[in-house]
Amino acid sequence: MALDTQTSIAVIGAGAMGSGIAQVAAQAGHRVYLHDQREGAAQNGRDGVARQLQRRVDKGKMEQQDLDAIIGRIQPVASLDEVADAGLVIEAIIEDLEIKRQLLANLEELCSGDTILATNTSSISVTALGAGMKKPERLVGMHFFNPAPLMALVEVVMGLATSKAVAETVHATATAWGKKPVYATSTPGFIVNRVARPFYAESLRLLQEQATDAATLDALIRESGQFRMGAFELTDLIGHDVNYAVTNSVFNSYYQDPRFLPSLIQKDLVEAGRLGRKTGQGFYPYGEEAEKPEPQTEPEHRRDETVVIVEGNPGASAPLVQRLKKSGLTIVERDGPGQLRFGDAVLALTDGRMATERAAANGTSNLVLFDLAFDYSKASRLALAPADQSSDAAVSCACALLQKAGIAVSLIADRPGLVVMRTVATLANEAADAALHGVATVADIDLAMKAGLNYPDGPLSWSDRLGAGHVFNVLTNIQNSYAEDRYRPALLLRKNAFAQKGFYS
Repeated sequence: MALDTQTSIAVIGAGAMGSGIAQVAAQAGHRVYLHDQREGAAQNGRDGVARQLQRRVDKGKMEQQDLDAIIGRIQPVASLDEVADAGLVIEAIIEDLEIKRQLLANLEELCSGDTILATNTSSISVTALGAGMKKPERLVGMHFFNPAPLMALVEVVMGLATSKAVAETVHATATAWGKKPVYATSTPGFIVNRVARPFYAESLRLLQEQATDAATLDALIRESGQFRMGAFELTDLIGHDVNYAVTNSVFNSYYQDPRFLPSLIQKDLVEAGRLGRKTGQGFYPYGEEAEKPEPQTEPEHRRDETVVIVEGNPGASAPLVQRLKKSGLTIVERDGPGQLRFGDAVLALTDGRMATERAAANGTSNLVLFDLAFDYSKASRLALAPADQSSDAAVSCACALLQKAGIAVSLIADRPGLVVMRTVATLANEAADAALHGVATVADIDLAMKAGLNYPDGPLSWSDRLGAGHVFNVLTNIQNSYAEDRYRPALLLRKNAFAQKGFYS
């Protein structure tokens, strides 16, 4: 059962995150104590909330009386003693194990034995934080995402000793506050910071392998994958010092598992002080006169052909065939291995192998692979990767085919899994591993990635939409190409592939 609005909430730490959490609780109707050991910080935090809400009032999105009521419920307090009667205390202070432990020890002495103590930590083990407490069962993770008033996700993280009743109360309270809470066990990165690592890692690796440039990779992730931002835009926004530190933390916490290997490119940016937006330079330049690079886009390829031969079942790319048909092209269907023929070109959805390798294995000349799209009927850009054996005429035909359907084409170097398929497959792989290890349920993992990072779909739901065994086969082929443990398919993906079932079957 959720905490009643008559229950006072305390937030320790009045920075951007702490003030945001205080705003969320106050908007839900609670009296909120806001404390920070820095003199004047709690009042500044309250004033910052007032300024943010005043903008909503000025735009006609909030009534002044509602703003006044919310701010009136936030009470800056100078002494920690003043939070003693709170029913829930959420700490949002510096990410330091010993400093947090000392605070929690002080709160145990000050507060009632029934007071729930919550930590907003994003990287420290809740189990480790609770180890020094007299009653570790009262401690739970309540990990908000920044900015807390806008982001829907709250990870409710259970340490080894966390009471189930405490976790359920916090989960219900977060729901009452208008959030989308998910349960997670206290493992490195919890759900989001663990499962999201491949989103950054694969774009960084493709850039290092010179598949194409950063602007093109970002454009493909956005325009084909329908993610809100590409990896380079997002890490520039987060700050490379922060993102690189989280990657290192997860990498080291998992005993240097190669799945979480940090990027040398990002290391160079951090060492050069090019941290992204906050320093005016990251992967992209920032400032009044800065011009963001444009993605590489193929010029128009004119071809007179109007017939597309569909050989076999196109599988996940079936909506692309329908789009080609709607664009006025004639579709001829016949048996075959699941590929398209247009003029000199043979086009196929990537299966994780390089086009050059696949062309040699299948004896297919003029093979050009295309990338995954979240929705082929709406995708505005696709990546194409030609095999080394393909002629210039075949590449031109492949480009022309997509352009006839109104799709911008970015030619990239022949790399395993291309861009979106490789990213989605590795995200699904990490999600499947997290589910296998009981970090969270399949549904909560998908919800966390959508609510916490605005993914267009949860990675496990997306895996199911591609068809039983599809992601497993893609990962197996990528792993074979690199001969690296980094791409080993999760056991649950393997099991589902052989059972021919999905995560939601």
